[in-house]
Amino acid sequence: FRELVENGVDLVFANAEEICSLYQVSNFDEAVQQLKGKTAIAALTRGEQGSVIISGQNVIEVPATAVEQPVDTTGAGDQYAAGFLFGHTRGFEPARCGALGAMAASEVISHYGARPECSLAELASKLKLG
Repeated sequence: FRELVENGVDLVFANAEEICSLYQVSNFDEAVQQLKGKTAIAALTRGEQGSVIISGQNVIEVPATAVEQPVDTTGAGDQYAAGFLFGHTRGFEPARCGALGAMAASEVISHYGARPECSLAELASKLKLG
């Protein structure tokens, strides 16, 4: 899988546990250092600690969108990826893509079920994220 990540893909999505497992380390920061520069862009989620975007040699920390009462994390990673990709396909800077991902993930964890219950476009417009 490391060879695939490093030689076959341009965009990597993973959570902290997955990326640590891939690089066989117990420390998230170590995994980030090992991944840095090996793919065009990586979006690594860390739950309530937000996400880390690696773009070339740059490491960008993106805060999580606050959720008053998390209910169900099912679908959070997929929604993060959807929000991130929405921004990425429109040429947004990585931090903005991560913020859109965080917003989408926060909506889906605020209720049961893996699909948004409100318009993500409306949420994004209120947050001025696109």
